[in-house]
Amino acid sequence: MPTAALDVDRLRADTPGSARVNHLNNAGSALPPSIVVDTMVEHLRLEEEIGGYEAHAAAQAQIDAVYPSVAALLHSRPDQISLVESATSAWDRGFAALVHSGQIPAGSRILISGAEYASNVIPAMQMARHHQAVVEVIPSDAAGLVDVNALAGMLNSSVAAVLINHCPSQNGLINDAAAIGAAIRTSGSGAWYVLDACQSVGQLEVDAPAIGADFLSATGRKFLRGPRGTGFLYSSDRALTELEPFPLDLHGATWIPGGYEVATGGRRYESWEKSYAAILGMGAAIDYALACGMPLLRERISALAEYARTGLAALPGIVVRDGGATAAERSGIVTITHDHMPAAELAPAIKARGVNVSLSTPDYSRDAFDAAGISGLVRISPHAYNTQAEIDSLIDIVAELTAY
Repeated sequence: MPTAALDVDRLRADTPGSARVNHLNNAGSALPPSIVVDTMVEHLRLEEEIGGYEAHAAAQAQIDAVYPSVAALLHSRPDQISLVESATSAWDRGFAALVHSGQIPAGSRILISGAEYASNVIPAMQMARHHQAVVEVIPSDAAGLVDVNALAGMLNSSVAAVLINHCPSQNGLINDAAAIGAAIRTSGSGAWYVLDACQSVGQLEVDAPAIGADFLSATGRKFLRGPRGTGFLYSSDRALTELEPFPLDLHGATWIPGGYEVATGGRRYESWEKSYAAILGMGAAIDYALACGMPLLRERISALAEYARTGLAALPGIVVRDGGATAAERSGIVTITHDHMPAAELAPAIKARGVNVSLSTPDYSRDAFDAAGISGLVRISPHAYNTQAEIDSLIDIVAELTAY
C-alpha cells in the first residue's frame, strides 16, 4: 500500500478494475481497491460460516475501529461519527433532527446554495410546505460559487438553517465551506449549518471542526472508493446535545421504565440494522486513503482533472462548465457540453467506446441548470489511479464523436 508517495503503478495493481476499464466516473461510484472487496468478502464468509449476529460479535473490534478512521479523515473525534447506509441517509437524519427538535419553526427561513443537490432541496421544500417555512437561494458569485458576502447579508435571527453543497456534483467548483461557517458563527443568527460533503470527502482534505458545520454528511462509494450502501455523519457538539434524532430505534436510544433515554455521541443518529460487511469495507477504503495521504491524492486528482479540462476545452464546440478562470480552485469533477451534440447523446456514446463517464441532468440540481440554460452535462471525474493516457483516450473519443 502506498505510504510515502503515490506510486501509480501500485495504485493500479491494487485496483483490478483499472486493467479492464477506463473508469472516469469516480464522482458516481469509484473502482475500489482490492482490500475493500477482500475485507467485505471475508466478513460475508464469516456470516456464512457462523451466522450474521455471531460474525458481528466476532468483528466488533474491527467495526469499532471504523469510527476513529472516519474521525481521522475529518479531523474530529470518534464520538462525533455516525455510521449509516448512505450520504442521503446521513443528511436526512441530521435534517430530520432539526425539524423534530423544533429548530425550524413557522415563518423561519432556510438558505440553500444555488447548486444544491436535489435530494437536499426536496426535503427542505417538503418541510417548508408543511411547516410554513421559506426556502431561499443564496446568490452565486461570478464563478458559480456561494457568494459568502451575500450570505452574510441574508443572515439574521429568522434564518433557521443553511444548507450547502461543498462540491456540487454537476460542476467542478468547491464552495468555501470554512468561510461560510465563519459567516454563520459571526452573524448572531444561530442558524444550523448542514454541509453535504458527498463529493469532497476522499478527494479534498476536510476538517469538519474547522469548517464549523453542525452536520457533515458523506458517502463511501465516491472518491473514498468504498462500497455502495455506506455513509457517515459528523455531528457538532451542539448537534449531539441540543437535538433529538427522529425516529430513534433501540440502537439510538434505550427503552427505560416510563420512557426512553437517547444514546450519547453519534450513535444516537444510527440505527441497528446495516450491512456490517459494507461498513468494514468502507473502513478499509478510508484507511487506504489515509495511508496514501489526502494531500497527495488531492494533488493528483486535481492535476488529472485540469489536464482533462485543458484538452477538452481545445476541442471545437466543447465548453467546459467548471467556473472558468474566476474559480480560484476546482475539484476533480469536470463537466462539459457541446454546441451541437446534446449531452444525453454524447455521454452514452463515450461509454459505448469503453470510457465510463456520467450524464448530469436538471433533476439533480434544477436551479443550477436553469441558470446556465442547459439541459445536460457530461461529467468526467478521474481518481489518483487513473492515468494521463486514459485522459488522452477520452479526449480523442470526444473529438471523434463531435467532429463535423
